[in-house]
Amino acid sequence: MGDEPGGGIAATRRRLIEGELSVAEHVQATLTAIGEQDRLGAFVAVAGEEALAAAEKADARIRELGADAWRDMPLLGVTVSVKDLLQTQDLPTRRGSLARNDRARADAPAVARLRAAGAIVVGKTTTSEYGWSASTLSRVTPPTRNPYDPALSAGGSTGGGAAAVATGLCQASLGTDGAGSIRIPAAFCGVVGYKPSYGRLPYAPNSVDRLAHQGPLTATVADAALIAQAAAGPHPADPDSALGSLDRPRDGRTLRVGWIDFEGTAPQIARLAGRARQALAAAGHRVEDTAITCAGLYPALVDILAAAEAAGTPPQAEQWCDPGRLEIVRYGRTLSGADVMRAEEVRQQLRAELRALMDRYDLLAMATVPIEPFAADAIGPHWAADPRDLLWLSWAPAAYPFNMSGQPAVSVPAGLTRAGLPAGVQLVGPVGEDDLVLAAAHRLQADLGPLPPPPPAPALHTVTAAAATVPVLPGERTP
Repeated sequence: MGDEPGGGIAATRRRLIEGELSVAEHVQATLTAIGEQDRLGAFVAVAGEEALAAAEKADARIRELGADAWRDMPLLGVTVSVKDLLQTQDLPTRRGSLARNDRARADAPAVARLRAAGAIVVGKTTTSEYGWSASTLSRVTPPTRNPYDPALSAGGSTGGGAAAVATGLCQASLGTDGAGSIRIPAAFCGVVGYKPSYGRLPYAPNSVDRLAHQGPLTATVADAALIAQAAAGPHPADPDSALGSLDRPRDGRTLRVGWIDFEGTAPQIARLAGRARQALAAAGHRVEDTAITCAGLYPALVDILAAAEAAGTPPQAEQWCDPGRLEIVRYGRTLSGADVMRAEEVRQQLRAELRALMDRYDLLAMATVPIEPFAADAIGPHWAADPRDLLWLSWAPAAYPFNMSGQPAVSVPAGLTRAGLPAGVQLVGPVGEDDLVLAAAHRLQADLGPLPPPPPAPALHTVTAAAATVPVLPGERTP
């Protein structure tokens, strides 16, 4: 895979090799920009001294080894943020919750691998409480706002990471995706969001629902591939991380593409998705209409997620819960083992259908999200006055099926609506075929072209250097 226009991570590497820029200057400029320009609420904590110390070590390595400094550290000098669901040794992990303020003894496996590859963690990005919603609302921070219109949502739950990348406050952000939480904010904020095959990146500790994936948000598909290559591979802390390292994406294949249109897609989203479909056909791929027919997907998702939320939330934690998440926890406590097994049966039916579909097609393609962004202070576009309706993810039908199946999926910016808001197009491949998906997404992004940058945001939020201290519930232990 070649470099995209603008270069991204590769361009930064060239400047560092040629001496036009030092890592310390790069990181200091990033930290200054976060402090002055994080007006959308992307960050919950910033790693100032730690990031600068890492930058000085990187510069010393470059002085000693020159271009060879990148031989074993392909991300040397790359600025990365980490979603505040993932453990970091040098920053607190709040998980968007008033009940948590952990200081981990070690980085999460994927974070440790990014650091070992030379990446410099500059901060933690905002999330909804435990990542429960596809918006970035919590009682810990104000909502993360959309870079293209601050009155609107950045999506979620990795909304902070998407907003940070979109506004240039870091080169990549490591996020999580349990039902669309990487791809939804990527589409809303006009960046690339990559959910690898389940188990490609180790996730520890992970949820018992076996839906959550880790993956990067970046400006380009090439950068997403670099981040994933550094973090991928089995790890003993995650027994599901059975897939090996990510192969180098391969270009040049003519593909069979199954195109899926979801009912209720907004006209402007359909227009931009149609443009992406035309680009796939113009690249020589054979594009045909298809559909997912498995019934009962959303109710099954709700039961699987609610059972997991209930299992992980002791009664004494209810006082700290977001009201919407608390409704899910309470519903989960009403479910029987038979209820959960019936939901798992639907998941298996979906996996079987999608496996058969991938025998007919190399890739599936569709609009990532069928709607434009909604209000910044809303959980979703039709979050009812009574949250017991449990519709908090029903508006993202192109996202959660591929968490249930474990397939790799990439959201690529498809353009701007007439209101000036980003939309995304999603490519999905067979389990384990991440290299194929990334190669096609790389070509599609190049054919669609870059988005105009977001306008300067008004002063809305002030980022803090560290999260405030809050109580830890009885019985909880710092990881």
